[in-house]
Amino acid sequence: MDIVHQLFSVSPFIALFITLSLGYLVGKITIGRFVLGGVAGTLLIGVIIGQFGVSFDPGMKSLFFALFIYAVGYQGGAHFFNAFNVKTINILLSAVVMTVTGLVCVIAVAWLFDLDQGTAAGLAAGGLSQSAIIGTAGDAISQLDGLTTEAKQLMQTHMAVGYAVTYVFGALGPIFMVTWIIPAFMKWDIRAEAIKLAGKVSNGKAELAPGEVNAVINLVSRAYEVNSKSIALGKSLDEINKPTIDVRIELIERVGKVPVSDGRQRLEKGDVIIITGHQDAVYQLEDNIFGSEVAIPEGFVGIEETRQLIASHRQFIGQSLQQIKDFSNEGTYRGIYITDYLREGTPVEVSPHLIFKKNDVIALTGSAEDINRVEKNIGKRLDSALTTDFFIFGLGMSLGLFIGLINFSIAGTPVSIGTGPGCLIVGLVLGWLRHHHFNIGAFPMVASNFIRDFGLAMFVGIVGLEAGPQALASIKAHGTSLLFLGATVTLIPQILSFFFSYYVLNIKNPIEALGCIVGGRSANPGFAALMEKAGNATPVFSFTATYAVSTILLTLLGPIIVAVITVNATM
Repeated sequence: MDIVHQLFSVSPFIALFITLSLGYLVGKITIGRFVLGGVAGTLLIGVIIGQFGVSFDPGMKSLFFALFIYAVGYQGGAHFFNAFNVKTINILLSAVVMTVTGLVCVIAVAWLFDLDQGTAAGLAAGGLSQSAIIGTAGDAISQLDGLTTEAKQLMQTHMAVGYAVTYVFGALGPIFMVTWIIPAFMKWDIRAEAIKLAGKVSNGKAELAPGEVNAVINLVSRAYEVNSKSIALGKSLDEINKPTIDVRIELIERVGKVPVSDGRQRLEKGDVIIITGHQDAVYQLEDNIFGSEVAIPEGFVGIEETRQLIASHRQFIGQSLQQIKDFSNEGTYRGIYITDYLREGTPVEVSPHLIFKKNDVIALTGSAEDINRVEKNIGKRLDSALTTDFFIFGLGMSLGLFIGLINFSIAGTPVSIGTGPGCLIVGLVLGWLRHHHFNIGAFPMVASNFIRDFGLAMFVGIVGLEAGPQALASIKAHGTSLLFLGATVTLIPQILSFFFSYYVLNIKNPIEALGCIVGGRSANPGFAALMEKAGNATPVFSFTATYAVSTILLTLLGPIIVAVITVNATM
């Protein structure tokens, strides 16, 4: 034991990574339909390994949580700002309902079991997993009149004990509630509902579940043999390519001769041409234009490149795609075709008359030589899908941490924005900005997923390791009564708030309803577990909206609890 304690003292990160490894291993255990999950597993293993005594610099937990919440905000930024509507008011109200029911539950428990102000405040801080209550309640206790210094110190001690005993279940309770209890009761499949909601908010674009692939291929190729009935017979490739915007037509085989890559060539009987482009555009072409369809010659390989460009060339802003194509192809006989067109992150139907607007994203497909020729008339390339813009990432994290330092007062109670909300705000803004201006702040999904999951895992591991020794020692010293009272404070507000939000506030979408629960509780591990089950960023909006409200309201509960319990004690 001493050797292990000494090892963890010298290198606490060994304990952290062991916690991470075993936690996610335990999280895979399945009992019936119940799966603990990596987040809950890491928290539990952390409590156990924490008995050896593991300590971290106070800033480490905040840093890992900041990384997690920044990535979450970035991924959900576009949807977050687009989702504000009348329904948003009900989502914000659900946070108020959660806070009020939590306050009533704490006061009721304190009255029924004759708890003093310190114990009640500790119960609220741990059971509602809002450690800021300790600070505001402690300040209120220190200002109580008619009490000796010793009495105030005793209440401060009771508050610390109440918090230590109830915090672990306060963190685990929301995890079980949103990933198991409520979904089982309501018969919800979280992943399926998350996929459904993702399709809804992305204008019907379906999100694929694990193991699924899109069987529909957007780009297709069809081969035709020119015959005497072909309208294209005798016409040059340049002539038949000129009016097309989203297909490319080229000669690939000529009887008895090697076809020359020259748009001035006129099609002859027996020529085989191939049409490549977006499937809708290809299938709209009439067969008699080119002749009879044939199989693509065996061994034929068409090498093309797809490149995304950001519309920025001033000369062509406001012109149609056909005008730009005519200018770009002047004096040449080969063409490219458009395979995708995005405006403010939303797909736009491609047509020759579509007007070119600044910051549109155009995906061009064709030979590298042809795209190089056209690129200078459109704008610079979109950042690589595999490259992170660390300038913006570092700037965003710095700004988020700076915002977290801001303090203000509400009714005399000091409130700090905190590292989490600060980084979340900046992440949301940069995610929205990237969605509308693709040349700013690249943060690829692969990279953001890793930062999100790694930050989450490390944060939860440290929470468990730090909370473990105090929690078990307090339970041994004070019995299990406080633990059960804390479970009451943790579970009842969630249950009441869920049914009120679902049936009265009409928050019917399962993902939004569950997001309101963890957001209304500022339950970061619970939110992490919900994200893990959802497999996408759909819970971000309801969590973020309620999280912003609850962070302030729950912090204000400290002085209220001290004041109400004090009034009751003197009656």
